[in-house]
Amino acid sequence: MSVQAPSRITPVGRITPFRAQRIWEKNYIAYRRMWKVVFSGFFEPVFYLLAVGIGVDAMVGDVTLPGGSAIPYATFVAPAMMAASAMNGAVIETTFNIFFKLKFNKVYDGILTTPMKPSDIAIGEIGWALLRGVLYSTGFIVVMFALGMTESWLAIFAIPSATLVGFAFGACGLAAATYMRSWQDFDLVTLVTMPLFLFSGTFFPLDVYPPLIQTIASVSPLYHGTELLRGFTLGIVDSTMFGHAAFLLVMGLIGAGIANRRLDGMLRK
Repeated sequence: MSVQAPSRITPVGRITPFRAQRIWEKNYIAYRRMWKVVFSGFFEPVFYLLAVGIGVDAMVGDVTLPGGSAIPYATFVAPAMMAASAMNGAVIETTFNIFFKLKFNKVYDGILTTPMKPSDIAIGEIGWALLRGVLYSTGFIVVMFALGMTESWLAIFAIPSATLVGFAFGACGLAAATYMRSWQDFDLVTLVTMPLFLFSGTFFPLDVYPPLIQTIASVSPLYHGTELLRGFTLGIVDSTMFGHAAFLLVMGLIGAGIANRRLDGMLRK
């Protein structure tokens, strides 16, 4: 008599209330042997920052803000570089890595033989992307302080703001990874992130663009992230900050919901 084995096995033992943290532990163990990869991710935005602060700033001079005040160009661009770094880091972590785990490494198939669910995987992977983002953001803001590219002590709140940017893009990146069928699909990721990087008030105030570009840029998630970080680093905090934060939060929640539903359907087949 043959007995068919169940498709999923639930080990006997205590179930951790916050199971998503097991994903963090797994990633930590994996990256512990590749710490140079994680550490190197800090340098790219810092090199951008140094290039702007030392090179471009000397040629451009001051930037006049909508309120009429003038600030050094490097001080204007630095928070945008920080927001772009949070975007790129989260997108790379939740697209390339997740796609490989889903399609080739089959890591999640093994994980689902434990009491963990697809929702735990989604939360864990997004959370891991945020942990890396916090590491980079902290180092970035330290460099900004050292180079005098902040105008207020409120700049410390740029770290949680950058984490919110990472959450929004990381959740949507994870959702996008579930739709990808081949490595060629990653060209579409660059097709989306590059225009966001160039036309989200990153290098110039939004009012210098034509009205049509201003309208399009005003709905860019990176624009909302840039304005949020720029407000804290310049000490210009007003009611619009809540709107920027709400936009990113809603974007992240929608992305996380889609990712959770897609993973559930893919991994339970």
